[in-house]
Amino acid sequence: MINVIIIEDEARAMEVISRLILQTSNEVNIVAKLTSVEESLGFFRNTSYEADIIFSDVQLNDGLSFEIFKQAGVKTPVIFTTCYDKFMLLAFENNGIDYILKPIEKADIEKAIWKYKNLKNHFENHGQQTSMTRLMSFVNGRSKSRILAKRGLDSILLRLEDIILFYTENKVVFVIDRFSKKYMLDKTLTELEEELDQQLFFRANRQYIINLNYVKGFKPFEKVKLLIDLNVPEINHSIIVSQETAQNFRRWIRDA
Repeated sequence: MINVIIIEDEARAMEVISRLILQTSNEVNIVAKLTSVEESLGFFRNTSYEADIIFSDVQLNDGLSFEIFKQAGVKTPVIFTTCYDKFMLLAFENNGIDYILKPIEKADIEKAIWKYKNLKNHFENHGQQTSMTRLMSFVNGRSKSRILAKRGLDSILLRLEDIILFYTENKVVFVIDRFSKKYMLDKTLTELEEELDQQLFFRANRQYIINLNYVKGFKPFEKVKLLIDLNVPEINHSIIVSQETAQNFRRWIRDA
């Protein structure tokens, strides 16, 4: 039996998704229906629930559902539903294993549940608990290939391989891509440092994180520091690796 929780704030949408889930398979059991961030936080924090998968709308009346999974520490796989595709990257950063655009059809539910079963079976080696632990380690540990940035009012999905550097200025984090375009991020450099592939990105100093693929070389600076030479000349940034970090930088370049 697959135990399902649904998070949806629209009554009609709740009715539709519940009916489609139950029509999909007689193996599925809906154990809870939640309608807001506040109600969901209370449920996950105070209830001994047993759920295999969660279907959750992204935009609820009192906020984005991502806050539920962050604040309550929910580890259950999530299938997100929404009218907009702009939240896709965030969905896969918050336990997401699938992303369904509304209006939802039966085929969408069938595909999502099939995907869950397929992932679960892939990690099924030593029983339910072990397999689910492995599944969620896979879901939460996948390498990022894109990052969500902003330019004006637009949200832009950037490929990490196209990013030359991240830097902070006046407490705001910016991104520059290989086309010399500049974007803003809603993250700190410390948060980025924890998320990015450390074989590809290096924290040069408090202000910069650089992409290995755009490093042309380096030279000594003030005897004990290093000045990075990027192979994109129009990027007007002087990136200096501090004395404390220089050895790690040399090792990073050598092992690349």
